Amino acid sequence: MTDVLTLTNVSKSFGALKVTEGVSFSVPQGQALGIIGPNGAGKSTLFNLITGNFLPDAGTITLLGRDVTHTAAMDRVRMGVGRSFQIPQPFEGLTTFENLLTAAAFGQNRREAEVADECVAILQDTELLPKANQLAGGLSLLDRKRLELARAMATGPELLLLDEIAGGLTEGECQALVATIKRLHAKGTTIIWIEHVLHALTSVVERLLVLDFGKVIGIGAPDAIMASREVREIYLGLEV
Repeated sequence: MTDVLTLTNVSKSFGALKVTEGVSFSVPQGQALGIIGPNGAGKSTLFNLITGNFLPDAGTITLLGRDVTHTAAMDRVRMGVGRSFQIPQPFEGLTTFENLLTAAAFGQNRREAEVADECVAILQDTELLPKANQLAGGLSLLDRKRLELARAMATGPELLLLDEIAGGLTEGECQALVATIKRLHAKGTTIIWIEHVLHALTSVVERLLVLDFGKVIGIGAPDAIMASREVREIYLGLEV
């Protein structure tokens, strides 16, 4: 199975603070990988290294067999890295459909007319088609989260990064969003998902990676990872 993403001994420091240290892992095509860890573990920094918003001090990052360690963020988008953000920030004065058109045109470097049908299909997949002509500024939180997901999908990603997308939702809203993510994953979308809502995360991902102080302390099947003594002590704050 082809690896979509491979990190090898990736490290990043800000001054004397080591935020990511010697991180190595791969994500096979079609897999969903969850990332957990306490606040300050380096999860967001890791995403920023994958997207190219930060450049590593050491190590290599490979996307679909190409070394992208020093490739600019926008170039990585056009190579197939799509990302949602924890706090949705749509273009509020544009409609839901126009938000997708903008993301698709810039992310895929194509004309809007060429990506319009793809955007309609994504609206259908993310249950936003009935809101296609509604201004994004008037959407509910759940639909803003769905729009954040849809905009990331509109860039045509080979790898979809989800950053705490379930945060702030009610239980019912969370279940609805998880159903959408499951549907996208079932179509073959490769996903890396940072999330604190563990039951949402573990209902989708095939593997879990645990970060603590910038280091990988475990990676494997969700049940095995959550049963680990070290993970329970560090992540859950329990004395085992």
